[in-house]
Amino acid sequence: MRRLAPVLFAATFACPARAEPLPWIEGGVPIATAVASVEIPEKDEPLFVRAGPQAARRGSAEMGARLPLFAAKRGAGCRGFWLMVGPLAWVCQDRVRLSSDAPVAARRDPISMPEGLPYRYHFVGRNGALGYRTLSVAEESEPDAELEPGFSVAVLSVAKRGGDPFGFTSKNLWIPMRDLGPARALPLRGAELTDGSLNVAWVFEDHADVYDKPGGTRLSSEVRPQWEQLALLETVVKKDRRWFRIGERRWVSDRDVRAPTPAPLPGEAAPGERWIDVDIPNQVLTAYEGERPVFATLVSTGKGRGKSVQATPLGTHRIWVKLLSSDMDNLEDEEASRYYAIQDVPWVMYFDKGYGLHGTFWHRSFGRVRSHGCVNLTPLDAQRLFNWTGPHLPAGWTAALPTAYDRGTLIRVR
Repeated sequence: MRRLAPVLFAATFACPARAEPLPWIEGGVPIATAVASVEIPEKDEPLFVRAGPQAARRGSAEMGARLPLFAAKRGAGCRGFWLMVGPLAWVCQDRVRLSSDAPVAARRDPISMPEGLPYRYHFVGRNGALGYRTLSVAEESEPDAELEPGFSVAVLSVAKRGGDPFGFTSKNLWIPMRDLGPARALPLRGAELTDGSLNVAWVFEDHADVYDKPGGTRLSSEVRPQWEQLALLETVVKKDRRWFRIGERRWVSDRDVRAPTPAPLPGEAAPGERWIDVDIPNQVLTAYEGERPVFATLVSTGKGRGKSVQATPLGTHRIWVKLLSSDMDNLEDEEASRYYAIQDVPWVMYFDKGYGLHGTFWHRSFGRVRSHGCVNLTPLDAQRLFNWTGPHLPAGWTAALPTAYDRGTLIRVR
């Protein structure tokens, strides 16, 4: 990799400057033709909406990413230049490296991850686990961290020491793989509603019984397995229960399956705007473009009720930040009966303080209330929505906050 160190930045200005000054380059700030990208050396490097020390946060960049260089200007709070590396995204030259290599993200595009997981996740076993900063002295020195049973870690790579494999985590710890067990996320995908209809449902119980008519005789020789996606031909209500026809004289009930229900366009939504409906009674999420549903899937919302901190907040919200991943735990809750700590929860879309939509690999209770307040999705569905909602996350970024030109998507919880 070819890098242009900060001390060489001035020297690069000795190279022939661009013949015509570009309108987005401040006068008197030459941009050498050799500079092609801005390399991020630190994890989650802050990006700001404008050049200057008092600017609001725009997002953060991923360590190792090479971001495109769009503009440069002088400004307070930076000994070098403020560099524009994305839409309304500025970073101080003092904190980055200039490179002659082409821009590239540190990882492959998130949408291409076939399992919906940006990392390999593992759970700590029943005896706990010890973590070490240095592999060469692992298990021969005092540990740098102790992890409780059931906690999860994100493993970036695996290396051997003395024949034993150790996993290197996103928190820069080496942990014996014998003390970890792999997470197995549910590979469930929601339904792409190409015809704009809501004629879809999923079996969320262990199985779905099939009947010859609503409230009729159960067909003992026929059941539908858990997680099967069903195409609905007709819906009727009998004795406060919804019944769905899935074939000739074949009916299932909402006791065993979950199906979306139509939702009116929120008053806050502009015509054709993308928005998300979270239907708590049915534990179903539906994504809309204007009045047209385009995607639906099962979710798991908060197990609390009313104003409980474990209840998913009702009402209309907007995504206020999106993060490629975020740690989640309750280690500071002195009243908790059980502690949890999950590193790098994927595809996080916060819409009300610490409540958000995110991928979930630690349970398979979709279609039921289960969470501590967030809207749990399978990793595949969370990834799909993460790439669909605003604010959008450019390649090489780890977080993005909305702007006037890229607003956070509306989330209505009912």
